[in-house]
Amino acid sequence: MKSATDGPLATALATPAATCAPPAKGEPYLLTPGPLTTAFSTKEAMLRDWGSWDGDFRAMTAQLRHSLLEIAGDTLGNEAGDYDCVPLQGSGSYCVEAMLGSLIPRDGHALVLANGAYGKRIATTLRYLGRAHTVLDKGDYLPPRAAEVERMLDADPSITHVVAVHCETSSGILNPIEEIATATAAKGRKLLIDSMSAFGAIPLDVRKIACEAFVSSANKCIEGVPGFGFVIARKSALHEARGCSHSLSLDVHDQWDVMNRTGQWRFTPPTHAVAAFMEALRLHKLEGGQPARLARYANNRDVLVAGMHELGFEPLLNARWRSPIIVTFFSPAHPSFNFELFYELMKQQRFIIYPGKLTVVDSFRIGCIGQVDEAVMRRVVQACATSLQTMGVDHAAPPAAAIEERKVLADAA
Repeated sequence: MKSATDGPLATALATPAATCAPPAKGEPYLLTPGPLTTAFSTKEAMLRDWGSWDGDFRAMTAQLRHSLLEIAGDTLGNEAGDYDCVPLQGSGSYCVEAMLGSLIPRDGHALVLANGAYGKRIATTLRYLGRAHTVLDKGDYLPPRAAEVERMLDADPSITHVVAVHCETSSGILNPIEEIATATAAKGRKLLIDSMSAFGAIPLDVRKIACEAFVSSANKCIEGVPGFGFVIARKSALHEARGCSHSLSLDVHDQWDVMNRTGQWRFTPPTHAVAAFMEALRLHKLEGGQPARLARYANNRDVLVAGMHELGFEPLLNARWRSPIIVTFFSPAHPSFNFELFYELMKQQRFIIYPGKLTVVDSFRIGCIGQVDEAVMRRVVQACATSLQTMGVDHAAPPAAAIEERKVLADAA
């Protein structure tokens, strides 16, 4: 058996450490799809207290809404444009439920495009809401395609809405949202998008992608902290949503109406998270906006995948569908590999990775977003090499059957 001091592992272990240090002494990098590593100035913005009813905070909320509409391509802003932005307290799943419960009528019928845990969560949410729904489940490897959507819409005229996940982070797949939007519009249905882990980095321009609404969260590609999300929706849809919601707290129409009339959130807002988000928005714009953020994240992904490949790791997805948000890797077939130990060894080196969320194969995930760059990603690969060496794993190749299954499914896509 080849020694761990030979070959790719030895090369990675000999690579000089990068000079990019964690954002604060002792603080780890969060290589997850959010919460993620934030800039020091974003954290620092939370040191001030804000009055939720005060004029300064109301102005902050107005600017937040306007800035998000600009990123979404509605450059006329929330007074003259076709869309408006409605921030909502809570996690991303709260905002997804708010969008579904407010914008799908109680007699509506949703086609859910699922290829991972978050598409399935949408279906579960609709079941709780009592909304009729049909699920197109593509498994963990494959994206939903336009032709499939068209066939299902033709087969069932009762379907009123299509719900799609922009980036399915349980596998790291980037779904073809443009072709899905085109197919949905061609069939006269309305598209709702869960862009939780994509907006701010992956293009989502409402002038080019016909959608009724989409949702995202503060602690994803804008690189803020957890505490709220937002719904960006057509104003016509927001008007039609009056009286539709099953919930007072998650009523998007009511939140929108109160914000437009008073400038205030209906209930206690996450003031510190909003302040942090304003700084995150400033840094997003300073970096060059969505195109620059996409370029950095994509480079992070490419550096990571290349380095991990040298160690023998294989990504779950082929390059065509691999997002720049998070990469899923097959767990090594080596009998000495143990993910729980691998996780702890990575944590000791100040890298928090993510367990796999697949049902058919052992895997783990490494995020590419947040305040990290290619130097950090090289350090991640080096930390993986060190961890493997500690465990006595001399090569990280996955089971042959996993690679064969990936090939078969990739050909099918």
